[in-house]
Amino acid sequence: MDKNEEFENSIKKILEHVGEDPSREGLLDTPSRVRKSLEFLCSGYKEDPKEILQKALFTSTNDEMVVVKDIEFYSQCEHHMLPIIGKAHVAYIPNGKVVGLSKIPRVIDVFARRLQIQEQLTEQICDALNEHLQPKGVAVMIDARHMCMEMRGVQKIRSTTVTSALRGLFKSNKKTKDEFLSIVSSSLTK
Repeated sequence: MDKNEEFENSIKKILEHVGEDPSREGLLDTPSRVRKSLEFLCSGYKEDPKEILQKALFTSTNDEMVVVKDIEFYSQCEHHMLPIIGKAHVAYIPNGKVVGLSKIPRVIDVFARRLQIQEQLTEQICDALNEHLQPKGVAVMIDARHMCMEMRGVQKIRSTTVTSALRGLFKSNKKTKDEFLSIVSSSLTK
């Protein structure tokens, strides 16, 4: 039995466990669909942020803050494998190099497409950008909804969690941090 077949048989067992009939017409292809869906949703394990960022680094004299905000992402909590739906806001201060803007959302997806907790996701994005861009500073803020809080458990609909990670000038310089917070504050909880 190959790995795909083994995975799909596990999904059939889960369907039976919750009281479904995996041979029912609407569920016949469900095990294959679930496998393919999870392969996509967890594809971040197979990607390297360094490879993404190194392909699009460009020399620049710009030393002012670059902000990309309202970057939508989807992840799954590692505790219940339920969706985390949110927006990330990223800023960095170049130090001789800038990165192609599309690479920042791609790096977010690398880490979001892994089983996660939001606090770790925020740190991983920030640390990857800091390590591979070597800027004067990096800031990441994430504002997200957690379906494990909305669909089950406490069932608090539309509650959000905000996390941040700061490196370099964003951590050591209050004015820089305040500028970042001012720029992204209009996007929070929208």
